[in-house]
Amino acid sequence: MEPNPVIIAATAKQTASLIFLHGLGDTGHGWASTIAAIRGPHVKVICPTASTMPVTLNAGFRMPSWFDLRTLDATAPEDEEGIVRATNLVHGLIADELKGGIPANRILLGGFSQGGALALHAALTYPEPLAGVMSLSCWLPRHAHFPDAVKSPKELPIFQAHGDCDPVVPYKWGQMTASFLKTFMKNIEFNTYQGLSHSSSEAELKDMRAFIEKTLPAGK
Repeated sequence: MEPNPVIIAATAKQTASLIFLHGLGDTGHGWASTIAAIRGPHVKVICPTASTMPVTLNAGFRMPSWFDLRTLDATAPEDEEGIVRATNLVHGLIADELKGGIPANRILLGGFSQGGALALHAALTYPEPLAGVMSLSCWLPRHAHFPDAVKSPKELPIFQAHGDCDPVVPYKWGQMTASFLKTFMKNIEFNTYQGLSHSSSEAELKDMRAFIEKTLPAGK
């Protein structure tokens, strides 16, 4: 992870934090202003940038990536070591917020695509109750290790969103992930956006805003 995440301070007294992880080849700047526009004034936004590394899926080209992607095939071997290492980095970002006086249940994780996959993995393997996790257009990495790897409470609020015309991370993967999560987690919302490809939309951002308001309410 690069040393200086993009940080957008709360515009009122900070009582909550939102850590959002970008997709493959992007940076923290890619999502920071979008997320800042849908959070409450009491919420600080943290958008880190992944380290640059060669990505197998893209013929070994170097780009910001949270872990190596070998192939986009649900049954293929994954970069297990890289996923665990990246998860520890996210847990470190949570620890930084805790040190700053923000309790775990006022910290929300989120991410898009590869970043959403990492956010979901990091939230499920974090032992204290977080405010929730927003996973957009993604999947659950290291799925064969679940539910055994779960350390979070079963009530962790999970917001999943996926376009049904996604040509990069198939919509079916999002559906399968949600169905699998429902077998061991109790609080899952899966939203489908008709006609949406591998991106975001006004409708999705509106639903994300509602989820942020619900999980990180003001006045705490």
